[in-house]
Amino acid sequence: MAKSSHVSETPATAFLKKHRVSFTEHPYEYEERGGTRVSASRLGVPEHAVVKTLVMEDEDRRPLVVLMHGDRDVSTKNLARQLGKKRVEPCAPEVAQRHSGYLVGGTSPFGLRKAMPIYVERSVLTLERIWINGGRRGFLVALAPAELVRVSQATPVDVALEK
Repeated sequence: MAKSSHVSETPATAFLKKHRVSFTEHPYEYEERGGTRVSASRLGVPEHAVVKTLVMEDEDRRPLVVLMHGDRDVSTKNLARQLGKKRVEPCAPEVAQRHSGYLVGGTSPFGLRKAMPIYVERSVLTLERIWINGGRRGFLVALAPAELVRVSQATPVDVALEK
């Protein structure tokens, strides 16, 4: 289970505990617009293993979540094609916050306010361990990718672009 630390519980950590996911907590000093580059550097882990949680929407404004390597971007064109949609684009920050219940920069795929389909870049699943937002800015949790899929029902997609 989670090691104890000074981080207060979030909807994400409560969700992980409820589903008996083994994870570790990794707080770090958050930097506005620092993204995964900063969190990876501060935690001493490869940016490729830090997974960002992106709230997007399709042409009907239906929200969805995409989980991507920190050092890659999402090809929204490929994602739309794989989902059989005309287009997929990132939500405005305030819309993403309304859907997820989290502040942008602190969005976790766990404990979302609204049920949304979750898609994960297939190559994320080949990593031994991933670091992903724990539901607060400046706070990642580390876990096995298989656990991510088990509790989130994430669907693998091939949509990574080099930055």
